[in-house]
Amino acid sequence: MNKELSCVLVTGGAGYIGSHTIIELFNAGVQTVISVDNYSNSTEETYARIEAVCGKNPVHYEADISHPGHLKTICKAHPEIQGIIHFAALKAVGESVEKPLEYYRNNLDGLLHVLECVAEFQIKSFIFSSSCTVYGQTSVFPVNENTPLSEPESPYGYTKLAGERIIRDFAVIHPEIHCVLLRYFNPVGAHPSGLIGEIQLQKPNNLVPIITMSAAGILPAFSVHGNDYPTRDGTCIRDYVHVCDIADAHVKALRFSQSEVQTVNPEIFNLGSGEGVSVLEAIKAFERVNQLVLNYAIGPRRAGDISAIYSDSSKAEKQLQWKPAYTLDDMMASAWKWQQNLGK
Repeated sequence: MNKELSCVLVTGGAGYIGSHTIIELFNAGVQTVISVDNYSNSTEETYARIEAVCGKNPVHYEADISHPGHLKTICKAHPEIQGIIHFAALKAVGESVEKPLEYYRNNLDGLLHVLECVAEFQIKSFIFSSSCTVYGQTSVFPVNENTPLSEPESPYGYTKLAGERIIRDFAVIHPEIHCVLLRYFNPVGAHPSGLIGEIQLQKPNNLVPIITMSAAGILPAFSVHGNDYPTRDGTCIRDYVHVCDIADAHVKALRFSQSEVQTVNPEIFNLGSGEGVSVLEAIKAFERVNQLVLNYAIGPRRAGDISAIYSDSSKAEKQLQWKPAYTLDDMMASAWKWQQNLGK
């Protein structure tokens, strides 16, 4: 990390990807990391876990960025902030179909308030947590940053697509602020130490937490959402990437935005492994790596799901010098290690 970069603010820092990114920021030499979180889908105990992993604790505030003024007060108290990494958002595809207004209000209001602070306090770097959902249902594989965007299948996807457009318009009138949009695919796994991972305060919506909680006996038999998709085994295909690789990419994106290398504003990068893995293949990988047998059944399709998507991440490899270091086996082993530690 550049020596002059000493203070970074992370929204949603107690969350899954935010907490792992804070660890990577500290490991990269950032002196002060500020976390802002309302703990709607996380817990303040996460900071103790961060400290257990890297020996450092972020400055943290309980605040809701969807309310005007909350983040502004924090930025006023910390004029030394040089970059903001924005994670805080509701993120469950299925839930967004059931509660669209809640998702639009929370995710878009939050983004607007963060950008207002970025402009008012002239914070040089803004890194946005986007998603592969902006590509919608595509027939082009793998997708790269130039793949045409399709209509998203869920309100959650729309919040990311609208968020990207908002940032594009913002960058036009604020060329001095370097914005980077990271479209990541399916972050899974946990820190290799097993000391920190994804906290499930509500019913899990994503495959790997459902698998680990089922294996631990916390959930009964789980359903695979459909096996009649036009894929090799009928189940949805996704691009799984380890959460620590995603966190590392955010640090590299921040370094990129702080340098003179960035010439396009905003710049966009896909973050994925480049390999499509079906739901059944992911389940079998977990069973094989951890020597367990899972109890699952085929159920109906889930609203908002697309049949397949996976990434061409060569642009991130070339410009950010980022490449996934963890395999699918690493993802499944670390996820189970974390779940076991939660039970202690």
